[in-house]
Amino acid sequence: MKFIFLIYVFIFGTCIASFMNVIIFRLPLGISIAKGRSFCPCCHHQLNIYDLIPIVSYIFLLGKCRYCHTKISIHDTCLEIFGGLLSLFCLYHYGINIMALFVFCFGMLLLTISLIDLKTMIIPDCLVLSCFVIGMISIPFMNLSLLDRIFGFFVISCPLYILNLLIPDCFGGGDIKLVAVCGFFLGWQKILVGMFIAIILAGIYASCLVIKKRVGNHDYIAFAPYISIGVFIALLYGKQLLNCYLYFCTY
Repeated sequence: MKFIFLIYVFIFGTCIASFMNVIIFRLPLGISIAKGRSFCPCCHHQLNIYDLIPIVSYIFLLGKCRYCHTKISIHDTCLEIFGGLLSLFCLYHYGINIMALFVFCFGMLLLTISLIDLKTMIIPDCLVLSCFVIGMISIPFMNLSLLDRIFGFFVISCPLYILNLLIPDCFGGGDIKLVAVCGFFLGWQKILVGMFIAIILAGIYASCLVIKKRVGNHDYIAFAPYISIGVFIALLYGKQLLNCYLYFCTY
């Protein structure tokens, strides 16, 4: 029974990830995610239900569209697998608990935002708002005071906003909004940890690009993926990381 339950959890994760694939494809193009059936992006043929089974359809179709035989991107299937694994990880970390669902949904939204930002350098407001809604719904279930959440909302986003006024376009408006809602969900201590990780990772990546001369000093990189990685690590292990930091600072 336990194994069957894990299979169901994995399938649930892949289905959510499959829907996120639809959002990643449609939202930047301005196509409604609520109306219209899925279609092949190459031949625009409407897909049947058996063409849309996460992971399984890709395997049975040998990675090609049933109608025009164009190769299907493996990235969509990788995201579905990741969604299934993330759902299992959240179950392992939190057990059968509502927090497992909150963290899974929040993590999938962060991943969707990151992939859209990488493609378009834009963070859709509707996805940021969705993160905020999860934060609001989670209030009764998390051991985190409302004051901590409100302080978390402003503690990083306000300095970023002020810095953006002093140095125009050093951060995107979407980045600032994302940091704010993440701070509301995590609280002020964990968002500090998350942003520290995000800035370190982004700095290392940007430095490598500059050294390899792939970008110039005034070029931009998508910051949402690094915010998402930092926030998710802080969400799971923020207290432990903060305690380790404080421990080593005392010696």
